[in-house]
Amino acid sequence: MKEKIDIDSFKKLNTTQQFNQIVAYYSQDLYWVIRPIVKSHEDTDDVLQNTFIKIFQNLPKFRFESKLFSWMYRIATNEALSYLKSKQRKYNHQNIQETALENLASDTYYDGNEMMQELEKAIIKLPPKQQEIFRLKYFNEMKYEEISQVLGTSVGGLKASYHLAVKKIKIELNLL
Repeated sequence: MKEKIDIDSFKKLNTTQQFNQIVAYYSQDLYWVIRPIVKSHEDTDDVLQNTFIKIFQNLPKFRFESKLFSWMYRIATNEALSYLKSKQRKYNHQNIQETALENLASDTYYDGNEMMQELEKAIIKLPPKQQEIFRLKYFNEMKYEEISQVLGTSVGGLKASYHLAVKKIKIELNLL
């Protein structure tokens, strides 16, 4: 993903001004990082709010050694995964998948066609890490090197996980 903010100008701003730019430029992008993970619009809004709190708290510590969006992506993903883990403590994994599938069908904010709903149902059945890798590669069209930087994993491991996810999705959609 390309940077939307001019980093040289951004560095000259105070923390509050930097944060305001982040919210203005990246709210929608971060929403769509979180949404596929937690599934519901309401939960996504809650996690997004927590993400922005973490970004604001840690913004003075950001050293610009990585891309700004990669850093925020990681925070958003960690917040979403933490949210899911807290839900998994209350419910088992199967119940969360079933609830996600039910929510997808009744979600007024989801406007995917029937094929996209079938794809989403297949993705939901993948382990969380494979879901994340698949979404980054397939929907966000990120290169393996970018995904590696964001997730902190090897390119080889990413490729293997992605291809395994694709195979599972094809099986689920009866394409194999």
